[in-house]
Amino acid sequence: MIKSWDELKPQFEQLLEQNPQTPEELEKWFLARSELLARIDEDLAWRYINMTRDTQNQQYQKAYNDFIENIQPNVIRYTHKLNQKLISHPLIPSLENKYSTAIRKIKREIELFNERNIALMTEEDKLAQEFARITGVMTIRCEGKELTLQQASRYLYDHRRSMRKKVYNKIASRRLKDYNKLNDLLDNLIKIRTQIAHNAGYENFRDYKHDDLGRFDYKVEDVLKLNEAVASAAVPVMEEALELRKQKLGIDSLKPWDLEVDLDKAAPLVPFRSAQEFIEKTIKTLASVRPKYGEYFSIMAEKGFLDLESRKGKAPGGYNYPLLVSNVPFIFMNAAGTITDLHTIVHEAGHAVHSFLSADLKVVEQKELPSEVAELASMSMELISMEHWDHFFSDKEELKRAKRFQLESVLRVLPWISLVDSFQQWLYTHPQHTSLERYSKWLSLVRKYFGQSVDWKEVEWYAANLWQKQLHIFEVPFYYIEYGIAQLGAIAVWRNYKRDPKKALDLYEQALSLGYSKTIPEIYKAAGIKFDFSQEYIKELVQFVFEEYKKLL
Repeated sequence: MIKSWDELKPQFEQLLEQNPQTPEELEKWFLARSELLARIDEDLAWRYINMTRDTQNQQYQKAYNDFIENIQPNVIRYTHKLNQKLISHPLIPSLENKYSTAIRKIKREIELFNERNIALMTEEDKLAQEFARITGVMTIRCEGKELTLQQASRYLYDHRRSMRKKVYNKIASRRLKDYNKLNDLLDNLIKIRTQIAHNAGYENFRDYKHDDLGRFDYKVEDVLKLNEAVASAAVPVMEEALELRKQKLGIDSLKPWDLEVDLDKAAPLVPFRSAQEFIEKTIKTLASVRPKYGEYFSIMAEKGFLDLESRKGKAPGGYNYPLLVSNVPFIFMNAAGTITDLHTIVHEAGHAVHSFLSADLKVVEQKELPSEVAELASMSMELISMEHWDHFFSDKEELKRAKRFQLESVLRVLPWISLVDSFQQWLYTHPQHTSLERYSKWLSLVRKYFGQSVDWKEVEWYAANLWQKQLHIFEVPFYYIEYGIAQLGAIAVWRNYKRDPKKALDLYEQALSLGYSKTIPEIYKAAGIKFDFSQEYIKELVQFVFEEYKKLL
């Protein structure tokens, strides 16, 4: 672990003092810069991993905050100096062919840099971690046991409607106990983020963040069009699927506690009963896709780079954290023994495969993947691996139910993604809004993207505050529409896989091995798919999923 900034400062200054005289020397200098930044990134990674594994551990919290407060601000300043030295070097054209995407990213970072924002970003990082501390200790009591909300979610798959309703309301009530805390937290984050945008010369944080996230290959206007296209092309298909659900369940109205239960009202699917069984079945599933994928996951298991089970004090959510020096990623999640856990593990495994396949890239900017590419890897693995879920479900009927649940989730996720993104678009283009206006806006978007399919009458107050469970809004603002773009790509990859598995996987690997050494459209093309989110293309892909879904009814 890096002990202090004093340990790093001489290494930055040494690079700043060097004066490369040839293209070869400049490239060597550029790679040394990347090596230093990768080591710093991995140090921060472990601090974050430890903190999220135990949000109540003060030592972990202190270590993370020490980095954010005392190391990161100086790293940002000195990285800016290195970036300026690189871009102003007369031999920079010699690198632009080989490292074009990295250099355009570095140029953007220089444009966005503002000394006044360093302290604000530090405060933003610290504030964002409050979300994990607030939500990480949320529990309810059910059948005499204290359960995390993730563990309690198992009851939402129960065939007894009264039990589902009871637990749903308990979860909702528990979340709403911290309604004010989370509202206040978002207020403070919006204030800081808006100031960051203004300091950088932007009218609002939405436009600033679009550039900060490195969205070179599409504009804000394209995102707005995408959300409208989802409302027009994907929402009607989702509503058809939800109407089929209501009919199959034999109920008059579809309540939010009716969305996870099996359509045949069978006992909940149990993909595994222990963490070890979970790991073993995941390895077999991945190996059935391609043997080396199983080997990658085995390496992670052997190194202890898996933390899968839900427990009190653990941060919510799940992630795959790439470790840029070790080149073996870490997977974190909150498994509770449900079918959703299977979706999560194969999703994160897709990220892990991506990390392994792009490990040979030398430049940190090429290994730091844009989300549209990273999520293409993970969401494609969800669908591709589905063809091999017999390792989790040997019974053919259970396997069919598991696939059906996955495809229904895909049909619902695009509207949800556009709902969350549209909400954030509004939040940051109306930064002076009140809590009541926020409440009303979210509820209007729920109606837009979920129509009349779900009856929220008894829990409208909770429905109007469902945004409070979305980690991305607090911790990684605007990092969400990428899931929608990648989901479209993943459906196309899966469609190719169903036609020709070997060719589709070869193209998938070809794309993933590029990391971020090419533009997003070029990477999608390498995967054998289009980088396209027009209404026509969305309709085509969503309809394909719906037809596959109906085969499983």
